[in-house]
Amino acid sequence: MKLKLQPIPWGRYVLMTLGLSFLAIAVLFPLLNIFYQAFASGIEAYLESVTMPEARHAIFLTVLIALICVPVNTVFGILAAWVLARYSFPGKVMLLLILDLPLAISPTIVGLMFILLYSPTVGLFSSWLQAVNIRVIFALPGMILTTLFVTIPFVVREVLPVLQSMGLEEEEVAQTLGANSWQIFWRVTFPTIRWGLFYGVILCTSRAIGEFGAVSVVSGKLINETNTLTLHIEQVYAEYQTVAAFACASLLAILALLTLVAQEFLRNLDVSRTVDAAKSSERRKSAL
Repeated sequence: MKLKLQPIPWGRYVLMTLGLSFLAIAVLFPLLNIFYQAFASGIEAYLESVTMPEARHAIFLTVLIALICVPVNTVFGILAAWVLARYSFPGKVMLLLILDLPLAISPTIVGLMFILLYSPTVGLFSSWLQAVNIRVIFALPGMILTTLFVTIPFVVREVLPVLQSMGLEEEEVAQTLGANSWQIFWRVTFPTIRWGLFYGVILCTSRAIGEFGAVSVVSGKLINETNTLTLHIEQVYAEYQTVAAFACASLLAILALLTLVAQEFLRNLDVSRTVDAAKSSERRKSAL
């Protein structure tokens, strides 16, 4: 028997056309234009743009900051999510609001906050920093601190719901059987939170590499010293080096696309594993 497809009302075609047109204008065309402009002068000009000394230093500095910030925020995110999911204490709601603050506050304001704390002239800790001869603003420490701030929520916000839905039963059983804290985490907790954790790490890495506003305020934009990749793109674009700007921007675009692919892969993997686990549970119940 043939199934008769239901006709789609014309109103839906209009809405679909409007939605797809908006996506094409706002997302697809600008993204494609980045790659078109990047390769407009040929592959040699592209490679020269992304391998010039200033670009290489900017890429190195960007990767260095990400390599420092992502592991720190990964460990902090797991610990914070664990405390929030397992314990009740006064001020818990306030702590959750503080963790979400980097998502709500403007990156430029974040940079100014660190200027007012660590500036050698007007900062709250200026006297102490001068006494110990540590330079934070317009130097790598300030860029790391601001990147840590803006990337704090990603891991904790992905791991926390998983821990809350997981419950305590499996961990309590493992503890009853004599497992220590590390064994409980590695063999019971981590297998459950790992996909949420990987997803949070991906988002954290993407934000750390693509951060512009907060870093631009505290970095000073010193070429070959404090210029990250996003700052380098702005600098060469302001100097009318269009190919160099779009070539470096294409690297960030590629990273963003890889992030989306990894995100979708992990989501599908998580859904597949959840379905398999549900089927296994049903089979065990049927056998009993």
